[in-house]
Amino acid sequence: MKRRQVLSLIGGATLMPVGVRAQQAEPRRIGVLMNLTAEDAESQERVASLVQGLTSLGWVDGRNVRIDYRWAAADPVRFRTHAAELAASAPDVILAYTSQAVTAVQQVTRTVPIVFVSVIDPVGANVVESLSHPGGNVTGFTVFEYGISAKWLELLKELAPNLTRAAVVRDAAIAAGIGQFAAIQTVAPSFGVELSAINVRDKVEIEQALTAFMRRPNGGLTVTASPLATTHRDLIIELAARLRLPAVYPFRYYVAGGGLASYGPDQNDQFRRAAAYVDRILKGEKPADLPVQAPVKYEIVINLKTAKALGLTVPPLLAQADY
Repeated sequence: MKRRQVLSLIGGATLMPVGVRAQQAEPRRIGVLMNLTAEDAESQERVASLVQGLTSLGWVDGRNVRIDYRWAAADPVRFRTHAAELAASAPDVILAYTSQAVTAVQQVTRTVPIVFVSVIDPVGANVVESLSHPGGNVTGFTVFEYGISAKWLELLKELAPNLTRAAVVRDAAIAAGIGQFAAIQTVAPSFGVELSAINVRDKVEIEQALTAFMRRPNGGLTVTASPLATTHRDLIIELAARLRLPAVYPFRYYVAGGGLASYGPDQNDQFRRAAAYVDRILKGEKPADLPVQAPVKYEIVINLKTAKALGLTVPPLLAQADY
């Protein structure tokens, strides 16, 4: 009997080449919990960066991996519901975007590996035991430390030297909102700036509070990082323009939408880097052994058209940070 005939009869079944067997293997499963809506352009950029990172490492959605997305739209109930759904689907790893997302996932599973992105102070929030040795089933990428909030007020004062008052848009319902506001409070006296807190719960509250704030002169605006602020960013940018408020934001996309200036990390880059952690976990490494990483690049972005509309003269050094 010829060799090829023997191979075709062993065990009564036809043997397939190794490559074919690999292609037919069950795809690995990744759950992704996002803080925005699926239609939000920023959501699509983050997802595209994640997929790009995974593809460069050999993971192709629909071929050897299946990615299951959930969109919370900054709604606490949706965070909890979607986290439970993802955990119940028994994925190999879950990527959680923002503190609310990772906290929601942690509440429903302590075994499924979790990679977080854009979390502020993960140790203080009890997400991980330490940055170097996260412990448990969670690791990921911090977005920045609370201290960066002071830089936003510093930049605002540099762009608007006559500023004596600043409204701070924050989400007081989350620890990060309280921490960022506290960091700004610490440095406000040194800049001679009086602060007013603006809660970001809904559109009506934001508009009423900022309109009331502008009844006195020499005001400016600082927006802290939170899912709700991102959700309401178009309204906040429009109000700043209408009320002629110089404003500094935490991320570039506010400036792309017409805001004056931002100082913060490249979030798309964090998603590409998170893909590498997902890859390592899919290949057998444990989150507890992967240190939490900080952003590698911060950027100042200034919209010169908005500065001109507000009658502001941008210092020469800052003018190089055009958008």
